[in-house]
Amino acid sequence: MARADRASPGQVATSGDQPLDVIRLHARWLAGLGIVGLALLVSLLVWGPEMEFPTTVSSSEVPTTGGGSITLDRTVREVTSGAIDDAVTRITNDGSWLFDGLSTAVDIVLVQIENGLKWLPWPAIVIGLALLSFAVGGWRLLAFTAAALLFVGFMDLWENMIDTIALMVVAVAIAVLIGLPLGVLASRNQLADNLMRPILDAMQTMPSFVYLLPGILAFGLGKPAGIFATIIYAVPPVIRLTNLGIRQVPSETIEAVRSFGASPLQILAKVQIPMALPTIMAGINQTTLMALSMVTIASMVAAGGLGDNVLRALQKNQPGNGAIAGLAIVFLAIIIDRLTQAVSRGREEMLRSVG
Repeated sequence: MARADRASPGQVATSGDQPLDVIRLHARWLAGLGIVGLALLVSLLVWGPEMEFPTTVSSSEVPTTGGGSITLDRTVREVTSGAIDDAVTRITNDGSWLFDGLSTAVDIVLVQIENGLKWLPWPAIVIGLALLSFAVGGWRLLAFTAAALLFVGFMDLWENMIDTIALMVVAVAIAVLIGLPLGVLASRNQLADNLMRPILDAMQTMPSFVYLLPGILAFGLGKPAGIFATIIYAVPPVIRLTNLGIRQVPSETIEAVRSFGASPLQILAKVQIPMALPTIMAGINQTTLMALSMVTIASMVAAGGLGDNVLRALQKNQPGNGAIAGLAIVFLAIIIDRLTQAVSRGREEMLRSVG
């Protein structure tokens, strides 16, 4: 019987052409270090230390009033930002009819939601949300929800909370309407998934304040601009998790349903989406929480809500008012998070019991 060779403690077991692969890897590292060293040496000899990037595109002499002149440099950043500014201005001017229509529609929906919630007596809202919390989370969630809502009311932040909820409802609804179809498309088309992935990466890593700029240019100051920025910031999670949830549906299940003659649309609507619903709900949960955080920042463009209290406290150096408004936002976020998570868990348990 052939005896299996064993590697000694100080050696790495190798087989076949593995030693050649190790040699190639070492050669690549040495080649890379050599290239870096050569570039460093040439740069120091030719340009010296503290070398700057060549960012100047053009230079021009501008005469001054004293008879002299100054040199003005036009940099790559100025050229690029100027081109982006011109494109955005052209889009906003040509599409003003569309942006005005969207702004009017958003304002109408917001006013209706705000008026409806403000018309309801606050005890009815507190008791209703407390009972809903008890139904999905038990006594502890009921106690927290009631205490949090009473805190917001007694701190005279009730109407601002209603404004924040209205902004969130509209922003999350639009984000879900956009995100669910895109997530389904990405799950069924690899090319679409490959195209969306870097865009979603950029949307999630871009500083949130940047989204306020196109919102202001397209809609001006006000709530529509804040909702536009919120949608861009909050839509990636629902797209990603819808895509992930549908892709995680077992292929055996899909093949079994297909063998009974189900069409692709029937498979999607009756098998993939129901089975992926817990993951999709997690995406909606994350989108909702991100929308809440962005709605707070959107107060900088006069979107109103609880973020307006935080912004005013910051401007007036009032840490007490800022802490109270911040706690109201935190309590609202916790209530929304616990409710949506409870719904998701209930759906998941139901699927497990059926399975």
